[in-house]
Amino acid sequence: MINSIDTKSVNAIRILSADAIQKANSGHPGLPLGAAPMAYTLWTKHLRHNPADPNWVNRDRFILSGGHGSMLLYSLLHLFGYGLTVEDLKNFRQFGSLTPGHPEYRHTVGVEATTGPLGAGMAMSVGMAAAEKHLATVFNEPGFPVVDHYTYVLGGDGCMMEGISYEAFSLAGTLGLSKLIVLYDSNDISIEGGTNIAFRENVAKRFESFGFQTLLVEDGTDINAISKAIEEAKADTEHPSFIQIKTKIGAGCPAKEGKASAHGEPLGADNIKALRENLGWEYEEPFFVPEDVYDNFRSIAENNAKYEEEWNNLFAEYSAKFPEKKALWDKYYDKKLAEELYDNEEFWNTVTVPEATRNISGKCINVMKNVLPNMFGGAADLAPSTKTYMDGLGDFSKETPEGSNMHFGVRELAMAAIGNGIYLHGGLRPYVSTFFVFSDFLKPMARLSSLMKVPNVYVLTHDSIGVGEDGPTHQPIEQLAMFRAMPNFYVWRPADSCETAAAWYFAETSEEKPSALVLSRQKMPQLENSSKEALKGAYILCDSTKEVPDGIIMATGSEVSLAVEAREILLKEGMDVRVVSMPCVDLFEDQSDEYKESVLPSSVTKRVSVEALSTFGWGKYTGLNGKNIGMTTFGASSPAEKLFTHFGITTEAVVEAMKSL
Repeated sequence: MINSIDTKSVNAIRILSADAIQKANSGHPGLPLGAAPMAYTLWTKHLRHNPADPNWVNRDRFILSGGHGSMLLYSLLHLFGYGLTVEDLKNFRQFGSLTPGHPEYRHTVGVEATTGPLGAGMAMSVGMAAAEKHLATVFNEPGFPVVDHYTYVLGGDGCMMEGISYEAFSLAGTLGLSKLIVLYDSNDISIEGGTNIAFRENVAKRFESFGFQTLLVEDGTDINAISKAIEEAKADTEHPSFIQIKTKIGAGCPAKEGKASAHGEPLGADNIKALRENLGWEYEEPFFVPEDVYDNFRSIAENNAKYEEEWNNLFAEYSAKFPEKKALWDKYYDKKLAEELYDNEEFWNTVTVPEATRNISGKCINVMKNVLPNMFGGAADLAPSTKTYMDGLGDFSKETPEGSNMHFGVRELAMAAIGNGIYLHGGLRPYVSTFFVFSDFLKPMARLSSLMKVPNVYVLTHDSIGVGEDGPTHQPIEQLAMFRAMPNFYVWRPADSCETAAAWYFAETSEEKPSALVLSRQKMPQLENSSKEALKGAYILCDSTKEVPDGIIMATGSEVSLAVEAREILLKEGMDVRVVSMPCVDLFEDQSDEYKESVLPSSVTKRVSVEALSTFGWGKYTGLNGKNIGMTTFGASSPAEKLFTHFGITTEAVVEAMKSL
C-alpha cells in the first residue's frame, strides 16, 4: 500500500514543476508530471546522496538525460535542501537564475551533468559507470569497498531514438557495467504526436541484445513496483539494467494527460487549477509546499547523511590500514599533479629526429602515464593509428576492469560523451581519439565539454591533406576553423616535439578547458628554436634582425617548417621577416594585449599565413592586405607530397606571397 505522505510528496514535485513552468510561461511539464513517481521512488528509497555534501565522492550519481524536464530535478533539489530556494524556482528559465531551461553542471548544485541534447546524459552515465568500475578495482580491498556506488540515468523516448544511446549502451553491455541502471520514462509520446509515427521498435529487446537485464513496470504511478524493479536491478551484479516504466506524459492534468501538447508548453492557468483538483492538492497558492512534505524530505536527507558518515569512518580505517593505497588515492584526486611534467626532460624531448606529431604524442602519453597514474582513455577503434595506447597498463574490459586503455569501438559520438562522463565522475583524467576528419561525428559532445568546462582531451590525428592516398573523405579541411570557433575549446596543432609536449601539458593541467591535439600523419622536422613559449599559444620562432620586421609569416603544424625555409630564402633576397608559430590560436587570444602586440606588431602589415586547412579565420591576423595560403576546396587522393604541390602549400608559394605584398 502506498503511504499517503509518499503520494503527497510526489504531487508536491508535480505542482512545483507545473507552477514554475507556468510562471516562466515556458518549459516542459510533461516529463515532470509523468516521471515524478519514479524520480521520487529513486531519490527517497534508493539513491545514496547527502545534500549537506553534494560532492561526497562515493555518492550515487543521478543524471536526468531528458534535460528539458529540468523542473523535475530542480523540484527534487529544492525539496531535499540542496540550496535551491522557492525564489530560485520562481525564477525558472530567467536570466542569471540557478534554474536554467536545461540543467547545467557547475551552475546548479546537485546537477551532475549538462543535459541539453537528448541522449547525451545517457552516454555520460556510461562514462560515470565505467569510471566507478575501474576505480573500484584499483582501490577496493576485502572488507573495504571505498568505491561502491550506482549510476542512475532517466530519460524518455527521445533519448532512446538518438543514435548516441545505441552507441553508448551497446558498449555498456559489452563492458558489463552492472552498476548502471537506466530508468526509461516510456510514455509513447513525442513532440509530433504518438511515437508510432517514427518509432515502433521493441526497446527492451534492443537492450536485451546489448547485454542488459531488462525489467518492466506496467504502472508508472506504483512506487512499490518501481522500488521492487530498482532492487532487482541492483541485485544483478553481471549486467547493467534497463527498467521500462510505463507512464503518461502530463499525468494528473485532465486536458493534457497522454497528449503531445503536454510536452513543451505551460499547462495554462485553468489546467493548473484542474491539476490541483485532480491530484487532491488542496493548496491554491503557487509554489506552496506543506510542512509535512518538507519534513518527509528533510528526514530522508538527514538519514542519508549516515551513509557518508559510515563511508568516512570506513575510509579513515582504510587509509590507516593501506597507507600506500591512500597515497595513490591522493594522486588520483590531485588536480595539480600534472604540473610535475613541467620540469620532466624526458617529456619535453621525446624525439630529436623528424617524426609525425601523432608518434610524438604517443611517446608523451607513455611518459605521462608514469607521472599521472589516473590517465584513462583510448580510441574509436584507431589506437594503432592515433598512437594513444598506454603500454603495460592493460585493457579496460568486463573481464579486466583494472586496465586503463579503453576500446570505444567505432563510436565517436558516444566516445566523446563517455569521456565527459569519466571526468564528471572524478578521479580519472580521460582522453579520447580518432582521425581529425571524424571529429565531425563527436562535435556535439565536444561542445558539451566546453559548456561544462570539462577538460576532456581529444587526440585528433591525420590532420590535413597530409593524409594522402585515403582521399578527400579522410582529409580534414574545415574542421580546424570549426573547433576554433567554439568558445572555451583549445585547439592545438603543434609543429614538433616541444610543441606537442606543450599541448599535452596544457591539456593535462587544465581544470576547465577541453583541448584538441590535432596531429600529423607525416613526419616533420624538429624546430631549432621551439620552446615552452608555445604555452602562450603563439610565439616568435625566428625573428627578424630588424627592430621592425619587413613582414611576418604565421603558421601551424607541418607548415611551420615551410615558413622557416621561406624566411631563409627571403633573407637572401633582401627581405628580413619574422616567423611566428601559432600552435594554439585560442590560447594566444588569452594573452595580454602587450604580449600579442609584441608577437604581431600592428605596425607590420605585410603578413602571410600558411596552414594546410581552410583559410577561414586567418584574416583576423593577416588583415585586409595580407595573404592566406591554405585550402579553399576539398582534397584529393594522392601521395601527400603531390597534394601539397598541387594545392600550392609550398615554401615557394610562401616566398611569392610575401614578395607580392
